[in-house]
Amino acid sequence: MTDIATSMDAPLGATEIDERSEPAWAGVISLALGVFGLVTAEFLPASVLTPMAADLGISDGTAGQAVTATAVVGAIAAPTIAIVTRGYDRRLVLWGFTLALILSSLLAAFATNLTMLLAARVLLGIGLGGFWSMMAAIALRLVPMRLVPRAMSIIFTGVSLATVCAAPVGAYIGDLWGWRVTFLVAAALGVVTLAVQMTSVPRLPPQSVPSLKLLFDLLRRPSISIGIVTVLLFVSGHFAGFTYVRPFLEKVPAFGIEAISLALLAYGVGGFFGNLVGGFIIERSITAAVSLGTLLIAATALALVVFGANDLVSAGAVTLWGFAFGALPVAVQTWMVRAAPDHAESTGGLIVATFQVAIAGGAVLGGLFVDGFGPLGAISYCAAATLASALFVLASRRSIGV
Repeated sequence: MTDIATSMDAPLGATEIDERSEPAWAGVISLALGVFGLVTAEFLPASVLTPMAADLGISDGTAGQAVTATAVVGAIAAPTIAIVTRGYDRRLVLWGFTLALILSSLLAAFATNLTMLLAARVLLGIGLGGFWSMMAAIALRLVPMRLVPRAMSIIFTGVSLATVCAAPVGAYIGDLWGWRVTFLVAAALGVVTLAVQMTSVPRLPPQSVPSLKLLFDLLRRPSISIGIVTVLLFVSGHFAGFTYVRPFLEKVPAFGIEAISLALLAYGVGGFFGNLVGGFIIERSITAAVSLGTLLIAATALALVVFGANDLVSAGAVTLWGFAFGALPVAVQTWMVRAAPDHAESTGGLIVATFQVAIAGGAVLGGLFVDGFGPLGAISYCAAATLASALFVLASRRSIGV
C-alpha cells in the first residue's frame, strides 16, 4: 500500500490521488464515526428481528428482507454514486450519506408496516453504498501517502466497534424499550456524526471523471475479478447465517434474551480481535488471511449444525465466527487497493456493490432456508458457501498477484 499512487497495470485514466502535506486526523475520525453509524444501522434488524417481525405482523424470513433491501440498493448505489455526483465537492456528498442514515433510522423507528420499513432501508442503502465506495478515496486525500495505512486502520476501527456494539446493544435496548428505540438511537448517532463531519472534513473538489467504461476496464484485471467471485461466495454465506442467528439461538440451544445478547456481544468482541490479528496476517499474505478466515467460518457453521443444541458449543462457535469474519473486510479492501490504486473511488464502488449483492443474495437464500427448513438451513448454506470461497482462493492464489 506504500506505493499507492502507482498502478499495477497500465493506467486506465487520470489518477484520483493528491498528496497532502499535513494529516486531517479529525476528518479521518469522522469517517470512522460514519462507518460505525452506517454498519450499526445496517445490521440492527438482525438483533431485533423477532420482535420487529411480530410487531409488523410478518414472518422472520420476511422481516429479514429489510437487510436485503439495503443490500440491493447499496449494490446499485456503490458503483454509480461516484458517477452521478462527480461534479460535486466530496465533502458535500459525504454529508449527504450521513443525512441518509439519519432519515432512514427515523423512518424505520416510526414504520407501521413492511412498506415503510423497506423504504427506510432503501434510503439507508443509498447512504451505505455511497459511503463505502468513496471511503478509501476520501481517506487518501485526508492524509499524506505514508500515513494511509494508519488512516485506514482508524476507519476500520469503526467497523470493529459496530460489530462489537450493534447486535448485542440493539438486542438489549430492544428488549428494554422496544425495537423502535434502537433505530432512534441510530438516528441520534447519525446527528453526532454529521456535526463532526461538518466541522472537520476540508473541501474536497472532485478530481477524476468516473465512468461505466472505467468500471468494465477494471473488471478485466484478473486480481479484481477473482476478488469479486471470492467476496460473492463468502459474504453470501456469512450473511445467510448471521441475518438469522437470533432465531437459531432462540430455537436450537433455546437461549433467552440475556444469553442471546451475550452471545452477540461475544461475536462482536471476537470480530474486534479478528480484525487486529488479521492485520498481521494481511501484511504477510492476503491469500492466507482470506482463506483462513473463510475456512474458520465454515468450520464454526458446521459445528453449529451438528452440535448447536449444546449451549457451550453454540456460544463458542458464534464467538469464533465473529473472530473469523473480523479480518475479511479489511483483507478484501487491501486486496482491491493494491490491485487498482490508481482508481480508488471506482474500485471501491465495485467491491461495495459486490458486498451488497452478496449480502442481498445471502439474506434471500437464508430467508428461504429459514422459512422452509428452520434456522439450521441458513447455517448449513453458510458452511457450504464459505468453504467454497476458501477453496476458490487457494486454487486461484497464483493469479491474485497482490
